[in-house]
Amino acid sequence: MSARITKKRMCTKEAANYVGLHYSTLSKLRMTGDGPSFLKLGRKVVYEQSALDKWMAERTHSSTSEY
Repeated sequence: MSARITKKRMCTKEAANYVGLHYSTLSKLRMTGDGPSFLKLGRKVVYEQSALDKWMAERTHSSTSEY
């Protein structure tokens, strides 16, 4: 049998909690294009956990002088 891969999808509030932001901040980042990639399913916005992980990894710094 093959292992089934499941992708965790989250609404904006769940995704914001996952990355440690307020949901309104994540919504604003989505509007400016600075946030993680998302899916638009009808009127619903969802985030895949892998996209959130990638977005956070891209913001990893070792010094405040890096940005």
